[in-house]
Amino acid sequence: MGAREQERALEPNDFPGGVHPPENKHQSTGEPIGSVPLAEQLVVSLSQHAGTMAIPVVKLGDQVLKGQLIAEADGLVSCNVHAPSSGTVVAIEPAPLPHPSGMEVDAITIRTDGEERWCELAPCEDFRKLAPVELLERIRGCGIAGMGGAGFPTSVKLDPHSGTEIDTLIINGTECEPYITADDMLMRERAQEIIAGVEIMAYILDEPERVLIGIEDNKPEAIEAMRSAAEGTRFDIVVFPTKYPSGGEKQLIQILTGREVPNQGLPANVGIVCQNTGTARAVYRAVRFGEPLISRITTVVGEALERNRNIEVPVGTPISHILKHHGAHHGLMQRVIVGGPMMGFTLRDEDTPVTKTTNCLLVPTEKELPPPPPAQACIRCGFCAEVCPASLLPQQLYWYARADDRDKLQAYNLFDCIECGACSYVCPSSIPLVQYYRAAKGDIRIAEEEKEKSDRARERFEFRKLRLEKAEKEKEAKRRARREAAELARQQREQQAGSPEAQAAKEESDVVAAALARVKAKQSSPEQQLARAQRTLTSAEHRVERLQKKLDEAEESQRDQLAAQLKEAERRLQEARRKLAEAQAQATPSAAGDAADVQSGTAAPSGEEPAQKSRAQEAIEKAKAAAAARAEMNPAEKLAAEIEALRARVAKAEARLQKARDEDDKNVDAFATALEKMQMKLEEKMRQQRDQGGER
Repeated sequence: MGAREQERALEPNDFPGGVHPPENKHQSTGEPIGSVPLAEQLVVSLSQHAGTMAIPVVKLGDQVLKGQLIAEADGLVSCNVHAPSSGTVVAIEPAPLPHPSGMEVDAITIRTDGEERWCELAPCEDFRKLAPVELLERIRGCGIAGMGGAGFPTSVKLDPHSGTEIDTLIINGTECEPYITADDMLMRERAQEIIAGVEIMAYILDEPERVLIGIEDNKPEAIEAMRSAAEGTRFDIVVFPTKYPSGGEKQLIQILTGREVPNQGLPANVGIVCQNTGTARAVYRAVRFGEPLISRITTVVGEALERNRNIEVPVGTPISHILKHHGAHHGLMQRVIVGGPMMGFTLRDEDTPVTKTTNCLLVPTEKELPPPPPAQACIRCGFCAEVCPASLLPQQLYWYARADDRDKLQAYNLFDCIECGACSYVCPSSIPLVQYYRAAKGDIRIAEEEKEKSDRARERFEFRKLRLEKAEKEKEAKRRARREAAELARQQREQQAGSPEAQAAKEESDVVAAALARVKAKQSSPEQQLARAQRTLTSAEHRVERLQKKLDEAEESQRDQLAAQLKEAERRLQEARRKLAEAQAQATPSAAGDAADVQSGTAAPSGEEPAQKSRAQEAIEKAKAAAAARAEMNPAEKLAAEIEALRARVAKAEARLQKARDEDDKNVDAFATALEKMQMKLEEKMRQQRDQGGER
């Protein structure tokens, strides 16, 4: 059966619900696909696709070429990002993203040089010489993502991991959203490239039984161009009646095959892979020429513009730049909408850049697209349920979204909502139902992420607890084993105590103990005790001499303390003499008389006279007398006495400093500082004396 006969044999099905809003597609199809001058700066977002944000591989100041990799995919569900033109990287910072939330994400800003110099590419003239896995790697390397929806990575969709056999490949050329004609013009002008891309995808999927290209009947020129391009292939061009939202993935699958994708399921679960016409062309150029996805066809339309058409625009081009070259009248424009009037969202910042999924820029006047009236109370008319293409209950979802009842929302299959806007379109109360559903989805996703984090933390805690318990049990087992081994060894020793080996060990132990006792006795012999007593006496005599010298040179304020220290040293000296006498008596009994003389103080073994005690007593008495004399002085006399004492100390300090300098002592600086402080103190006292004399 030929391609035309198969096409006629295919009977499209219908899907529940749907609406017929004004199409408004003729405004932008009056001229061929055009272009705009290259912008001075391209702001290339790192999040242009579903999944994880890409990771930059360039830095500030780098020179990049057109098509060069500037950010690499982070994980499986992610896409590489390439430079749309040659130039210099001037910023890597957050920038606005075309998104309903108006959020900012990291982006790489390139200042273009106008030269459009390409990097080296890797073309392939015959894709059939490569294995499917090699083709998938090329597609992944070129950063190809879906260009008709959320931008899901194409390499992931072409490599389903569920294990389900793919028997049908569907190419979505429906483009049911009003105003948008990007796919329509692409099919009219570049049908051959689309068909070539479909051939590559069918080869990767191991030539599925059916390849269906679905197009609505409101695109006669595109249908004819695609039929001509598909001549000689087994691809079926399926034309079906126009109804919104027949371009939804699940709805198109139901139209072309009659199969229904399960709740929260994927087309691969029913043996189908669905791709967009723009994605098919991007796959062809990636494989045939090695071109990464750095531009796309975008519809620029609206009565507030002087020129309505489709353009091929580099990714990263600021939307304000596009509006400028299409004669946007800011006084007439009501707002700028990214996408169509049904599923699009209002742009908050006109400097937001174009991404891989920007298929339309709608710039209407207030008359063309008046703002919706204020929302009123729901009248339970049921129109929303009648037009829902997913057979949901929008009214119930609305109430549960307002009540923040997440369990009920999931029970009523909120995530099957494709956010087509059909329910909001027919609502007589002008309730923004889609906005409620979109916000509820975001809240549920955040709650699920938090729950997942909490579950992971709990699992880590429980695992750590089990690990610690296991380690403690292992330690206790080791301790028990050591105790049992020690007890066993003790029992064995007791059993072997009467053996010859045990007796020999005991005798050896007794010999060692006897040797130690002899060493200890030798260390405690009378001769050694006498020597220790003599050393102790010599040390005590030297300490008395040092303290006596310090006492003679000390100031009046320090004499009491030094005298007490001298008295204690003399007491220890007498104790040392007594111990020496005892040691001499034990060493030589004939020395008992000498010991008595030493103990009584009449003998001095080191030649020291017993006058030390009298000198210490005299110093103490002298210090007491000086303190008593100071107590009887009047203030002037006390001041004069302090001045005389300070002069004496200054003289001693000067002599000590001079001696240190002569001997090149390392403490010269310390002696100099001490002298300076005493001189300052002396000057202060003399100033006080002069002031007292003046008062009198």
